[in-house]
Amino acid sequence: MNRKRVMSIMCGVLVVFFSSCTTTQEESSSSPTSQPTNLVYYTIGEPDPGLKKVNQAINEVLKQKVNLTITYEKVGWQDYERRLNAMISSGFPVDILFAQNYASFASRKAWLCLDDYLQNEGKQMYETINPILWQGVRMSDGSIYGVPTNKELTVQLQWMYPKELVEKYQIDITQYQTVQSLEPLLQMISQNEPDYLPMELDKDSHNFFSIDGYEYLLDKKLPLMAKSLENHPQIVNIFETKECQDILYTLREYYQKGYINEDAAVKESVNLTYGKKVFWKASEGGPLTESSWSKDRGYSVVTQALSKPVVTTESTQGGVMAISAYTQYPSESVIFLNLLNTDPEVRNLFNYGIEGVQYTLDENGQVLLKDAQELGTNSYAGVPYTQGNWFILKTLGGKYTEPLDKWKQYQIYNEKAICSSLLGFIPDLSGLSRQVANVGQVWDKYYSCLMTGSVDVDTQLPKFLKELQLSGIDAIKEELQSQLDRWILEKNQ
Repeated sequence: MNRKRVMSIMCGVLVVFFSSCTTTQEESSSSPTSQPTNLVYYTIGEPDPGLKKVNQAINEVLKQKVNLTITYEKVGWQDYERRLNAMISSGFPVDILFAQNYASFASRKAWLCLDDYLQNEGKQMYETINPILWQGVRMSDGSIYGVPTNKELTVQLQWMYPKELVEKYQIDITQYQTVQSLEPLLQMISQNEPDYLPMELDKDSHNFFSIDGYEYLLDKKLPLMAKSLENHPQIVNIFETKECQDILYTLREYYQKGYINEDAAVKESVNLTYGKKVFWKASEGGPLTESSWSKDRGYSVVTQALSKPVVTTESTQGGVMAISAYTQYPSESVIFLNLLNTDPEVRNLFNYGIEGVQYTLDENGQVLLKDAQELGTNSYAGVPYTQGNWFILKTLGGKYTEPLDKWKQYQIYNEKAICSSLLGFIPDLSGLSRQVANVGQVWDKYYSCLMTGSVDVDTQLPKFLKELQLSGIDAIKEELQSQLDRWILEKNQ
């Protein structure tokens, strides 16, 4: 019985399926003359009017190269997490997904174990992608369940400002290294530039705590953090720290003075709004972010990095593609991901669309994107961090020209990155799932209001901390510290 048939039968036996990794190498997906296998692929991003046409172009290339096709589905930014949960829980027929909350789903065995495939069908991409990224997606059982995007190793907290205003007021942005230090700038903009919002926040806010060297142990909804560069990090509830509380009081002051958008606590976290006049905004990015953010804003911005270039488990898991444990086409899915990470034609199609339709090339071979309004029903944009190897992408030309040596600069940036002492630590909290869920509900109730300055800190923070305790955060913290201590001991042996 061939392996494809075995996998099909095993899909009906979930206990067996979820408890094992595939270990047998499959033959090539199909012969060049056979009917191509179609894979269903879901990722995050607003559905584009031109997606269907791009999908058709991708399929023509895939059929020619590996006799595969895909059904390419994009789900909006605010809906993706809900849809992903539903697809995983119901066993929805999907093969490849953008793995939001990668570690959580991997611990539930929702993703296919890739270990053997990475030595066979996926060997080329395994050798292409930075080994530090593989280290970051390797779970506590020693196995890999997703393919990380080969990009910058770390993203730093960066503050962006309109270049026009920075030059107009001769602002030295390197002098503003804390949230508290921004006050005179925000006051000046509020008084002199009424067309500009002084400070833009949204309900997800940003990891201001990375400025002080903290990283999350799991995710933001579990506000337990540790210092990235300590030899033996101690876990803290970040909202109990002085660093956090100083930021909360500062944001509250800014909100009361009208510096922060009034809808910050309910504003969805989306891509930069084109043309919106904002003086200060925080985001996370690697090298050369000024070019991409200027393109997104529609005017030139300048940036200042605030956090150190530390490689964390969170940063390595920021853009992972996984294969569903339910798939009937495991080898074909790996073959597709291998191609996406090693074949420039395929990778550029996903990112930019069709040459001559969504973009043209200049004399340097750089991409000249067509205006979205000009494209109309042909409008399309990939979401780079979700879709594979950056180092085989073409660079941008035109209004926001990127350096021709962009990817060399990225390599230099990666070489200077510092690995966190926590890199590769992926805790198992399956025994405390109820407490984790309860803490998440409390986080939902308080976080966005506190982190945008929208509520009084003196009344709301004590309530937040009390409800976190009642939800079991101390038990989670104790278990995490115990697991971390063991992990550090084993690593140092």
